[in-house]
Amino acid sequence: MLLHGKINTQDNNITRKNLALLGACCFFLCAVEYMIPKPLPFLRIGLANLPLMLALDIFSFRSFMKLVFIKIFGQALITGTLFSYIFLFSLAGTLFSALFMYFLRNFFGRDRTTFAGIGTAGAMISNLAQLALAWVFIFDGNVRYLTPVFLVAGFVTGITLGVFCEIFSRKSLWYRQRLRNQ
Repeated sequence: MLLHGKINTQDNNITRKNLALLGACCFFLCAVEYMIPKPLPFLRIGLANLPLMLALDIFSFRSFMKLVFIKIFGQALITGTLFSYIFLFSLAGTLFSALFMYFLRNFFGRDRTTFAGIGTAGAMISNLAQLALAWVFIFDGNVRYLTPVFLVAGFVTGITLGVFCEIFSRKSLWYRQRLRNQ
């Protein structure tokens, strides 16, 4: 909004506060997920993607992408993988997933997409991107043995996280206020 030739700083401050809040949630959920034992090195639940899914409806593309990179680099710092090949897997998975979820939500709209559907699509894209990197850099053709496990796990966690976001978005006063303030 323009007020007397200046950008409305109140809107910018609200966006920054929400970005900081959701970024902190990404860090916290990443730390929680890091404590959960993994059956395979790359297999994660994706808890830190919850704030990204909620941000789909309340942020502009630019602010959403800021949150995506906060999540990617924050997660790498928390897990100690910033200068390892695992960072590339996280970067590719999160980036492709976030872009695809944003596209789906904005192309089809909130009325025709659910968080469960978007979470599942995001998990599938993330896993496919990571499996492609695993095929190129580590496992070659043997990645086909990991593919079913990763896709099934992504399907289950994508739906589960999506249902959580759906419930949260319906019951959260904070979230409803953010939607109104868009």
